Amino acid sequence: MSEATVRVLLLRGVNVGGSRKVPMAELREVLVAAGHRRVRTLLQSGNAVLVTDPGPPEAVASAVEADLRERFGFPVEALVLGVAALRGVVARCPFPTEGIDPTRLHVVFLDRSSREHPLADADPARFAPDEMRLGERQIYVRYPNGSGRSRLAQALSAQPPVGFATARNWRTVTRLLELAEATPAD
Repeated sequence: MSEATVRVLLLRGVNVGGSRKVPMAELREVLVAAGHRRVRTLLQSGNAVLVTDPGPPEAVASAVEADLRERFGFPVEALVLGVAALRGVVARCPFPTEGIDPTRLHVVFLDRSSREHPLADADPARFAPDEMRLGERQIYVRYPNGSGRSRLAQALSAQPPVGFATARNWRTVTRLLELAEATPAD
């Protein structure tokens, strides 16, 4: 048998504003019933660390999406990352991370190249003082005054015409990495 793999699961748009409810206990049940192991969730926004059988992350994401649609009756988009991929996202952050407010630094995870995102060629001055930098399949965003009234946050919250995006603040990103690195593969 091939070696099991620790993965991070990010769901888009669940438990926001009282709609598209996916209770984390039920998410864990769905994932365990599908054969995933060592399932742990973080917060109420659709973050999980789990051990899966090997295979492409996209295949795991598709299977999770199908299972969640069956259980909850609405589509849920999922993104699956390996530990090394998430570690790379953290390591390549173009903004200083020491001593920052981790709620003012976000990573927008994409299911395709960041160059395909509608804001990839946007004039950065349009969103000042907020800043964004493109990664491989993510956009790093710094909100010095918070994201609550940010024009950039509003623009990034609109789903791209092709594919999808889901954002997490730096605290959540680094906590997910810690959980994933502490999870044995079996």
